[in-house]
Amino acid sequence: MQKANTVNGKKPLRDRLPIHTKLAYSLGTAIDMWGLWMYAAVAFAVFNMYLGVPPWLVGLALTLIRVFDAIVDPVVGWLSDNLRSKWGRRRPFILIAGILSGLSLPILFLVSPSWVELKFLGVSVIFWYMILSNMIYIPIISSFTVPYYSLGAEMSPDYEERTSIMSYRSVAQKISELGNFYALRFTNLAWFLIPGTGQKNTLLGLQVYTSIFGVVMAIFAIIIFFRVKERYYDKVVVKVKEKISILGGLGETLRCTPFRKMMVVGAAFTLGTSMVGSLGYYATVFYVAGGDKITGDNWQFWMGVAFMLGGLIGVPLHAALAHRIGKRRAVVVACAIGICGYGGSWFLYTPAIPWLQTIASGLMGMAAASLWMLHSSIGADIIDHDELNTHERREGSFTACASYILKLGNSLGYYFSGLILTWAGFTWKLKVQAPETIFWIRFCLATVPIVGLIVAIIFVLRVRLTKKRAKENRRKLEDRRGRV
Repeated sequence: MQKANTVNGKKPLRDRLPIHTKLAYSLGTAIDMWGLWMYAAVAFAVFNMYLGVPPWLVGLALTLIRVFDAIVDPVVGWLSDNLRSKWGRRRPFILIAGILSGLSLPILFLVSPSWVELKFLGVSVIFWYMILSNMIYIPIISSFTVPYYSLGAEMSPDYEERTSIMSYRSVAQKISELGNFYALRFTNLAWFLIPGTGQKNTLLGLQVYTSIFGVVMAIFAIIIFFRVKERYYDKVVVKVKEKISILGGLGETLRCTPFRKMMVVGAAFTLGTSMVGSLGYYATVFYVAGGDKITGDNWQFWMGVAFMLGGLIGVPLHAALAHRIGKRRAVVVACAIGICGYGGSWFLYTPAIPWLQTIASGLMGMAAASLWMLHSSIGADIIDHDELNTHERREGSFTACASYILKLGNSLGYYFSGLILTWAGFTWKLKVQAPETIFWIRFCLATVPIVGLIVAIIFVLRVRLTKKRAKENRRKLEDRRGRV
């Protein structure tokens, strides 16, 4: 009998997807970037610099938000894995949650400066608003992101095509991430300047900005629903009648050895970089720009452009590199580039030549985009490995579990960012910070991420899921249950 994955006795063909399908799928990363990460990107500037909430309290709020987010994700993943509908498992979530997350995005910034002095349980009312508004919003955005990323893992069974899909997604992510960097510069427009003061109304600017982006998010969700199909649903998923247990599914997921190692890779990178993520903005404003927030916001935008360009260059470069030397070794190269970027920030963030900081940002962007592209591509291979052993397709469980670990790393990173700023003696009312404050902000920015990147290198090399083994897993699966 002819092998399921051969054509006329020849070697397997790559299961290529049409470019328009990959482009449509990649739009979803904008919903993730704007709905989930824009808030974190501007939180310190809005709630600390503009409203005066202590940095450690902002960091604590972001930590609690991400912890709650990490708790919600496994539930959404379980619901998504078990849904059976004529539209599939993922697409109904993507449509409904995508639209709702866009239209409700502005509620995160519906606070008033008059609340600054109000206290509840001895803590600023604004802190409690941050917590409560996100407790409403996070289940909505998670109901989009978990099914969306799960869908990416089941779009193709091919080892190489998976990297191609993630390349499109990563490029789109870098472009959409520019929206996060432009957010604060948007608030510098003359429309949002308070007459006679020269100060800007940051809150009003962000309320308008998130309203515009929210409409775009809703449109993108509709496009994905109609243009992207679920490849595994009809031939694999609907044949499984027994529902997956939420605890059993997560337990089985965590027993997957390659998955655990890749989670350490992602968590080490996330914790190390998010711990100092906001410090780059403070270094730009209070060191490079000398405390001028409008100049600092403008440079932050150009830092975002450099970050995006670095990602756009890095993704195809590392995709080609992964094809030649394997995905694991390509991850090592991405981490090495990240070490150069973060370590080089000590020299490249300088008021003497402000544009040099964009070089550091470009290297950081190249490392981040490339690593997450490869991380997702390896993750799809791991799901095949798991299906071979468990006879189940549990993309939702894997996505949710990965999200839990990564968001926990992010939440701890945000908390430590606030602690570092407080420990360094940062005072939001001062335009010129103390020299020792600037020193410690720059020192932590240049050193802490390197530790995480070194840990990521150590663990990715311990993942034994090579190209040869991944293709062998596919062959065994297709012999057992046919092609998808």
